[in-house]
Amino acid sequence: MLLQNKNIAIVGGGPGGLTLAKLLQLKGADVKVYERDLDKNARVQGSPLDLHIESGLAALNKASLIDEFKMNYMIGADKTIIVNEQAEIFFSDHEIVKEENFDHEHFRPEIDRGVLRKILIESLEANTIVWNSHFVSMEVQDEGWLLHFKNGVDTYADLVIAADGANSKIRPYLTDIKPFYSGITMLEGNIYDAEKSVPRISALLRGGKVMAFGNEKDILMGQKANGEIGFYASFKADENWSSAIDLNFSDSAQVLEWFSKKYPEWSNIWNELFENAETPFIPRPIYCMPLDQTWEALPNLTMLGDAAHLMPPFAGEGVNMAMLDALELSECLTAVKYNTEQQAISAYETNMRKRAAIMARESLENGERMHAENALSTMLKFFSGVKLA
Repeated sequence: MLLQNKNIAIVGGGPGGLTLAKLLQLKGADVKVYERDLDKNARVQGSPLDLHIESGLAALNKASLIDEFKMNYMIGADKTIIVNEQAEIFFSDHEIVKEENFDHEHFRPEIDRGVLRKILIESLEANTIVWNSHFVSMEVQDEGWLLHFKNGVDTYADLVIAADGANSKIRPYLTDIKPFYSGITMLEGNIYDAEKSVPRISALLRGGKVMAFGNEKDILMGQKANGEIGFYASFKADENWSSAIDLNFSDSAQVLEWFSKKYPEWSNIWNELFENAETPFIPRPIYCMPLDQTWEALPNLTMLGDAAHLMPPFAGEGVNMAMLDALELSECLTAVKYNTEQQAISAYETNMRKRAAIMARESLENGERMHAENALSTMLKFFSGVKLA
C-alpha cells in the first residue's frame, strides 16, 4: 500500500477531515487529525446537514457508520415550509407521508452538525485527534512537511491533507487561486430554547425548515438539536458590507433596527428572531472558487472540502462534497493501480475538481434564483415538482 509506514496529517476536524481519518484507519493507515478547537466539547456552529445517498451517506456507509447515523438523525427535520415575507404559507410537505428510505435518491436525512461530529470522533482510534492545534505554517522537510502550530508544537508528516475549511492556510502551498464573491451575504443567528423564546416562529417551523422569500431577500432557518433554531437573513450586498456598515453585531436592538430598514415589507413575526438570538450575529459573505480552477498535483499534499472547492450553500452540497472527497481520496490513496502517491493524488484531484465545479455552478444558479424578484414562484415550482416515493 502506498501509505505503508507513512505519517499522515489531516489539518482540520470537520466532517470531511474526520471522515477521511476514519476511512484511512480502516485501511490500516497511520493518521493524525490536527484540530484548532481546545477539545471535543467545543460548540459546533452552523445549520444541520442534509446528507445525500451518493455522497455523504455513501461515505458513512463505507466507514461502517450508517447505523450510528440512523440512530441519531433528526426525523422530520427535512420537512419544508415555503412562505412569503408576511409568513403566509404557500407550500408545506408536513402532511405528506414520506417513507424514511435511505435507498431513495431524494431522501436527504438531516443531522445536527455537532451530533455528526461526535459520531465521527468516537469512531476513531484513541488519540487520533490532536486538539488545540492551530496551524500556522509548514515547510518542506525530506520528502514530507514539517508543520508548525500556534501552541509551539512542530510535527513531521509524509503526507498532509488540508481539511481546514474556507479560509484554509494550507491551500496557498498548492495554489494561489482565490475564491470570488458571489454577491450574496448572509447574517447568521442562533436561538436557544426556541419553543419558549420564539413561540410564533417555532410553531411555524414545526421542527423542520422554513424558507421565506420576498423582495429579492430571504430568511432561511431550520431546527437544530437541543431545541435550538438556526437562521440566516440572506440578501445581495457589497462584498465589504459587514465592515462598511455602522452596525454592532453584538447589539440585538441595533440588528433588529437594521432588519426593519433592510426588510421593510416583512411581517413583524420575524422580529422574534432578532430579538431573541444569541449575540453576536455572524455576517457571512458567500464566496465560491473559480469553476475552472486547476493546479499541479504534488506527491505529499492535497486538500478536500471547502479548502479545495468552496461553494455557496444554496444546493446543500458543501458537506456532501467534502465527505465524498474523503471517500474518493481514501480509495485513491489505497488503490493498487497507482504506483506513486502523486499519481493517486492527481487522479483524485482531477475528478474532484470536475464534479465540484458542477455542484458549484448549481449552487451559484440557485443563489441567483433564491434572490431574484420572482424567487417565491420559482422555488414553489421547484419544490412542488420534487416527489419522494
